[in-house]
Amino acid sequence: MATHEVFNQPPPLQDYDPLARDLALLEGLRREGAGWAEDSVGELGRRAASREAIAWGAQANENPPRLRTHDRYGNRVDELEFHPAWHELMRLSISHGIHAAPWRDPREGAHVARAAKMMLVSQTEFGHGCPISMTYSAFPALQRQPDLLEEWAPHLVSLSYDPRSLPASEKLGALIGMGMTEKQGGSDVRANTTRAVSTGDGAFAITGHKWFCSAPMSDAFLVLAQAPRGLSCFLLPRFTPDGQRNRFFLQRLKDKLGNRSNASGEVEFDAAWARLVGEEGRGVQAILEMVNHTRLDCVIGSSGMMRAALSQAAHHCAHRSAFGKRLVEQPLMRRVLADLALESEAATILMMRLARAYDRTPQAGARDEGELHFRRLATAVAKFWVCKRAAPHVAEALECLGGNGYVEESVLPRILRESPLNSIWEGSGNVICLDVLRALHKEPLARDALVAELRLARGADRHLDAALDGVEAELVKPDEAGARRLVERLAIALQASLLVRHAPPAVADAFVQTRVARDHGYVFGTLPAGADVDAILARAWPA
Repeated sequence: MATHEVFNQPPPLQDYDPLARDLALLEGLRREGAGWAEDSVGELGRRAASREAIAWGAQANENPPRLRTHDRYGNRVDELEFHPAWHELMRLSISHGIHAAPWRDPREGAHVARAAKMMLVSQTEFGHGCPISMTYSAFPALQRQPDLLEEWAPHLVSLSYDPRSLPASEKLGALIGMGMTEKQGGSDVRANTTRAVSTGDGAFAITGHKWFCSAPMSDAFLVLAQAPRGLSCFLLPRFTPDGQRNRFFLQRLKDKLGNRSNASGEVEFDAAWARLVGEEGRGVQAILEMVNHTRLDCVIGSSGMMRAALSQAAHHCAHRSAFGKRLVEQPLMRRVLADLALESEAATILMMRLARAYDRTPQAGARDEGELHFRRLATAVAKFWVCKRAAPHVAEALECLGGNGYVEESVLPRILRESPLNSIWEGSGNVICLDVLRALHKEPLARDALVAELRLARGADRHLDAALDGVEAELVKPDEAGARRLVERLAIALQASLLVRHAPPAVADAFVQTRVARDHGYVFGTLPAGADVDAILARAWPA
């Protein structure tokens, strides 16, 4: 006789089609100009949701990278050792072009298609997205230095993943990392003390340190250093042109709350060889080209984490029973799930609209200056709000699983630890709000483009119209002390504007009523009685 029978437990959520299940993402892919990529996005989604790929994510986080500063003979090597699962994740994403596809094939919708792919792989494992994101984001900065772009682009757009520690010219593909932050400065990069001295042959010798160097195993890094004419941006490769190891030294790896699969380290430069990117003294402007794209990826990644958490909660509740009913049939749980679904769809629709703005700008080969101005403000607004919402959203989704969600065998603790990262990376909340204020004061065309987007929803809902009146009035004379409130209101208004235009009425009406009209409690699951919970849930997790 069996002494232990397992029942009333959900099956693993694996080997399914996440794109087909995510109607908000699928519709966004088609609406924002990337319907041509639906097959390839769906293929990647199914691969990323396979049992094998999900296991890679778990293994990569259970076995974080190890630093090896010297070889057995005492020679300095400064190399990182990763678990094989990390390499499989990198190989998957690079083979699908998430690191460079819009630069390989800059057709209409290329950034949208890439955003959908990155959102799907983020649901499998977020940490490996760091070098993927920075390689993608390095291109706009390198465009300021055409000779460097010509030299590096063939290696960066390659669909082959090559983790070997060799000069980039000898590899099948290359990756880019970044080093801006220093101990004494943090977000205040103008306080950096790292120095750059011209060597007289067009190159510079970089001496100093970086407190956070992202993906220090990369083949080259965009770094900031003080040159004679001011703070400047440089490309610093791991190997010098003569094939020798550059004087780039890894001091230690950070022991982080989450993002365990990915390496972040403290590095020292001792007259390291580097090339100038852009004009000397305009390093912040050069590296901001990279930062804007990585901020887009912060929005994508947080949207992916929210969708992953919602999927886990919905799947669990569809299979688990309590008090004579499945959890998904319980009125209280249905409202929690529906509220989580609203937040996830609002993040997704904003993320996909933002990705379209990166497609239709002069840098992408298009001529829509309005989209360039829109993305200037919308990127910061979306980065602030979507990344802030991820952590409480994931925490509520975890609670839907009860104790099953709190144990490490569940993926939700890993997502929860990951969820605060994007609010910190590429500018924490206050830095982003100050950036919004700077744009409002100095770039009126960016303000006008954002207002024009918001106004597309006028007349659809009286509560939203009133909110738009209020936020437009605040834009006239914004102040620093109220910047967080302003950016929050802008983000919610932008999400609502998109939802009333593109989402089903059940979703749009519930979002406006709860987030705009404020008919909502302080926790998820306090939807008003009139919310069409059935329609919201049927859309969020089709049976």
